[in-house]
Amino acid sequence: MDFFAQQWASYRAVVEHDLMEHQAVAAATAAALEGWLTAREAGALAPRMVDLGCGDLALLAPLLRRLPLGAYTGLDLTAQVLPLAQQALGDVPYPCQWIEGDLLRWANEASDNGEEPVDILHSAFAIHHLSDREKHTLLESLRSRIAPGGLFIWVDVFREAGESRDAYVQRYLQRIAAGWPQLSPEQRDHVSQHLATYDNPADRSAIEAAAKAAGWHWRWAWTGAHRAEAMAVLTPA
Repeated sequence: MDFFAQQWASYRAVVEHDLMEHQAVAAATAAALEGWLTAREAGALAPRMVDLGCGDLALLAPLLRRLPLGAYTGLDLTAQVLPLAQQALGDVPYPCQWIEGDLLRWANEASDNGEEPVDILHSAFAIHHLSDREKHTLLESLRSRIAPGGLFIWVDVFREAGESRDAYVQRYLQRIAAGWPQLSPEQRDHVSQHLATYDNPADRSAIEAAAKAAGWHWRWAWTGAHRAEAMAVLTPA
C-alpha cells in the first residue's frame, strides 16, 4: 500500500467510526446551509459554492445533491481525492469544477484576479494546517471574495482561549491513545504523527477577533464534546 493509501485509510477509519464527530458536523452544516437558503430573497440567483479542502465528499455529497446550487467548485491540495469526490457527488444539475490547489493561494489569486464573488464558502478540517498569520490573511482574502449576504461555514479543530499549541497537541494525543480503540496501532500512529507535525488550530478567542477585524460577523454554530472540533458561521459585516 502506498503512502497516500495508508494515510487515507487512517483518515477514513476516523470518519467511519465518528471519532471526530463527523456525523454531528454534517448535521450542523446541513442546518446552517438550509437555513441560509430558506432566508434568501425570493428570486435570488442559485448560489455559487466553493469548498476549500473538499476531500472525498463522503459526508457532504448527500447534502450537495439536494441543494439548489448554481455551481460548485471543489478544491483540494491532494489530487488523488478529487476523483473520489467527483464519484461521491455523482450527477447533479449544476456545473462542477475540481481544482488541485492550495486554499490560501486560491483565495489570494481569486481576489487579485477580480473573479466573480462566491455566495457560499465551506471548509472542513483544512484551515488548521495554516499558521496564525496565514489564517488572518485567508480571512482577509475570503472577505473580498464573498458576495453580499454570503455565507462562510468553517468546520475545524480549535484551541480553547489561551491554550497553547503544545497543550492542545498533548491533550489530543491523550484522547487518541485512550479513546480511539477502533483504530489499529498503525492508524493511531498515522493520525498522531500528522497531528503533532502539521496541526496548528486557532485560538478560539483570537481567531474570532481576527475575523471581526477582517470584516466578518462570527457565530459559533456547533461545538463538539471534546473541546476541539467546532463549526463557525461567518457572514460579511
